[in-house]
Amino acid sequence: MRRTCFFVALLLTVGGLVAAQRLQVAAGVRQFVNVDAPVIALTHVRVIDGTGAPARADQTLLIRDGLIAAVGPSVAIPEGATVIDATGKSVIPGLVMMHEHTYYPTGPNVYGQLGQSFTRLYLAGGVTTMRTGGNVNGVMDITLAKRAAAGEIASPAIDATAPYLNGANSFLQMHSLKDAEDASRQVAYWYEMGATSFKAYMQITRAELGAAIQEAHRRGIKVTGHLCSVTYAEAAALGIDNLEHGFAASTDFVAAKQPDVCPGQGAGQQTIAALDPEGAPFKQLVKTLIDSKIALTSTLTVFETFTPGRPMPLGVEVLVAPLREQYLQTFERTSKSQNSNYTQLFPKLMQLERAFVRAGGTLIAGTDPTGSGGVIPGYSNQRQLELLVEAGFTPLEAITIRTLNGAKYMGRDKSIGSIAVGKQADLVLISGDPSTVIADVRKVDTVFRQGIGFDPAKLIQSVTGRVGLW
Repeated sequence: MRRTCFFVALLLTVGGLVAAQRLQVAAGVRQFVNVDAPVIALTHVRVIDGTGAPARADQTLLIRDGLIAAVGPSVAIPEGATVIDATGKSVIPGLVMMHEHTYYPTGPNVYGQLGQSFTRLYLAGGVTTMRTGGNVNGVMDITLAKRAAAGEIASPAIDATAPYLNGANSFLQMHSLKDAEDASRQVAYWYEMGATSFKAYMQITRAELGAAIQEAHRRGIKVTGHLCSVTYAEAAALGIDNLEHGFAASTDFVAAKQPDVCPGQGAGQQTIAALDPEGAPFKQLVKTLIDSKIALTSTLTVFETFTPGRPMPLGVEVLVAPLREQYLQTFERTSKSQNSNYTQLFPKLMQLERAFVRAGGTLIAGTDPTGSGGVIPGYSNQRQLELLVEAGFTPLEAITIRTLNGAKYMGRDKSIGSIAVGKQADLVLISGDPSTVIADVRKVDTVFRQGIGFDPAKLIQSVTGRVGLW
C-alpha cells in the first residue's frame, strides 16, 4: 500500500498511457526553476527522440501539464503558452542513469553521504531518472526518492537501491550476510522500507544470491550485481537481471577459481584485459547473458579515472578544498603510472561492450561516483556519453543507451526514455547538436522534469565548493 501511494502522487495510468501532472515544487526548490507554466512551446528545436532515429530539425515541441502534448514541424501553439525560441538548440530525453550513488569516497574505505548536493548535480547534468546502484547508508536513498517525487528537493526521480547484499566482508559500512535465509530476510525488510531495487556485491555466495533474487522477484523487483565470488554465468543461472561495470567484474575466465570465493577483482580484470572479443569463450558468455535477458551496465567513467593518459575529469572544482586536493594528487599519481593494467583494460572494456551490443545484448549506462574520486555527478553523466562514442557507438546509439534502454530495463518506457506524444516531459534542452557532436551534451540550457524547467547553472552554483559536506 505504501509503495502504491508513493507512485500515485507522481503517475496515474489511464488506458496504458501515462497521465502525469506538472511537478509541484516546494518553495525552497523554486530558486532553481527557470521555466514553470501549464503550457510550454519549444519552437525551432532539433528533436533527438532517443529511439536512434535521425534528428528532426525545426520542430515545435509542446508541453502541457507535465506531458509531451505534440511534436512536429507545424504544431499550433495555444494562446497564452510560454514560448521558448530554441533555434540552434536540440532536445533529447532526460537521461536515465542506472549506476549512480549519493555517496562519495571521503577517506580510506569510508564514504560520505552527499545526497543533497549530488542530486542537484545529477539534475544539472541532464539526469531526470536514476537508480542508486547500492547504498552504504540505509534510509537516505529511500527518503531522497520520496522527497524527489514530492518536489521537495531539486533532484531526478530516484529508483532507490537497498544497502548492498554482500557475504562476509570487512567494509565498515556494509552488512555481512549470515546465510541464504538472512539474504531473503534483508530483501523483505528493505522492500518494506521502500527500496525499489537490490544490488549484490563481491563476496556474496551463490546460495545467498539465489535466495535474494528469488525473494526480490517474488515481490516484483529486480536485482543487479557487482560480482566477483559468483561468476557472470553462475549469476545468469540464478536469474539475476543486470550486471554492473560491463565485463570488468567478471571472474568467469580466472583459472582455478574456487566456488563462492572472490579471487580478487584484479585477478578477474587481468583475464578480461587479455580476452579476445572474437574468441569462443567470450562469445559463449555473451550468448549466455543474452539468452538469459541480462542487461549490462556500462560505467566507463569510473574506469577512465584509473587509466593513465586520460584527461582531467571535469567538475572537480565543485568539491570542498580537501577533497579537491586529494583527488588532484591521485590524478597526478595515476598519470605517472607506468605499469597500470588499465592501460590495456580500459580500451578492452570498450571493445567488449560494443561486441555485446553487436551480438544483440542490452547495454544500459551509469557513472559510479566512487573509485579514486574523479567521477563527479552531472559532469560524469555527460562524460559517459562521450566515452560510449569513443567506444564505437554513434552519438544516436549512445543517447539511446543512456535514455530509452534504461527506461525499458526499469519497465517505464511507456512514460520516460524517449520523446513521444503522451510521455512525461522529462527533457534536456541543449545548445548545439549532440547527434553529430557528442561533446555538445555539456551545453545544457534547461533540464525539464515533469514539465518544470531547471537552470543547471543555478544548481551547480548552489553546491560549488561545498560538495563533500552534505
